[in-house]
Amino acid sequence: MEAGPDQHLIAAVKSALWELSDPARAAGAQAYMKSSVPSLGVRVPNVRRIAAQATSEFPPASAAGLRATVLELWRTAAFREERYAAIDLTANRLLANDLEMLPVYEEIIRTGAWWDFVDGVSGRICGLLLVHPAEMSAVLRTWSRDPDFWIRRASITSQLRAKQATDRALLADVIEPNMADQEFFIRKAIGWALREFAKTSPEWVADFVARHGQELSPLSRREALRRIGAGTGKS
Repeated sequence: MEAGPDQHLIAAVKSALWELSDPARAAGAQAYMKSSVPSLGVRVPNVRRIAAQATSEFPPASAAGLRATVLELWRTAAFREERYAAIDLTANRLLANDLEMLPVYEEIIRTGAWWDFVDGVSGRICGLLLVHPAEMSAVLRTWSRDPDFWIRRASITSQLRAKQATDRALLADVIEPNMADQEFFIRKAIGWALREFAKTSPEWVADFVARHGQELSPLSRREALRRIGAGTGKS
């Protein structure tokens, strides 16, 4: 029998967020995000603290139960911070390296359909990739050609935290199908992924940009080379 969501934990999260709501800040936050999803005006560090306190007060009994709780909180969220809290719950050790979380992250990306939600699970996807490289590499290569550009963005940003463990072939394979895309969030993601890897391997990034200079957008190229000489590979 599948474990159901912990309604007490969910109620604790929503109640604590409401207590810290700030209407004035909420209006500014919603305007900044350019989204129809309303905000409570709760600062991100406070959202994280609330999620951690809720799991401390109502400790999840199993990974399956916590997965169900994350999905229930995500699906019933009326405010942006409630969705942030759902993502924060996935930091729990029960879900670390849990490949069964992949469909959850995919739902968050597809239904959230905005950069803060997509980037919010980027680190989790990176963690799965490092522990399950064969399975996740295949998934991310498929994602890189998905009709949904948010899924494609997730494939591109999936190795932002990998550093020396970055799979160079995978990085190239998820970027190359998207280089001609006109979508700002794709072009920005490409530049971001390359700029981040340039901290570890500036020579590789400079060579990649040199080989694909005419295919990369000016935005992607500029972002990629921000930390290195323009195409020289020197710091």
